[in-house]
Amino acid sequence: MAYQLPALPYDYTALEPYISKNTLEFHHDKHHAAYVTNYNKAVEGTELDAQPIEDVIKAIAGDASKAGIFNNAAQAWNHSFYWNCIKPNGGGQPAGALLDKIVADFGSFDEFVTQFKAAGATQFGSGWAWLVLDNGTLKVTKTGNAENPMTAGQIPLLTMDVWEHAYYLDYQNRRPDYISDFVTKLINWDFVAENFAKAA
Repeated sequence: MAYQLPALPYDYTALEPYISKNTLEFHHDKHHAAYVTNYNKAVEGTELDAQPIEDVIKAIAGDASKAGIFNNAAQAWNHSFYWNCIKPNGGGQPAGALLDKIVADFGSFDEFVTQFKAAGATQFGSGWAWLVLDNGTLKVTKTGNAENPMTAGQIPLLTMDVWEHAYYLDYQNRRPDYISDFVTKLINWDFVAENFAKAA
């Protein structure tokens, strides 16, 4: 029951000029594909092979003897989730229940944006910024390397990849510019709203 590399939900040129065809080809076809391949090889023939990848991630988190499996499993999942968090002509604001909840929990949409951008900008080295639902409350968090908030009982609603391979070909060392474009031009709020509706 191998975990499949999902196809991108848009064309390789669809996110230009913010994320280039070149970046997507390296990021999806090389980096993401390698995590999927390495994960499948690592669990083949083990008791983990038949389990949903989310269950594997939660079950082996923090187990040093399974760090290699965890890193590839979590990175495979994180990337599959990330591709759906962005879309052509994205950004702006959500609507309806999700916007109401963001305003209720952060004080304003602008405050959420401030916190989310800061999480991405201050994640030292490689990692991820997240919007999560934590015991009924929306929160912004960040994780290093392959870590995922689901291992802490939080429900991921939105993520932004701040590994250098996500932006370096297009932005070089200007991570804040990538973050700004991600928030204002790329976020797929429909996908985030679907995640919120399922979790709420």
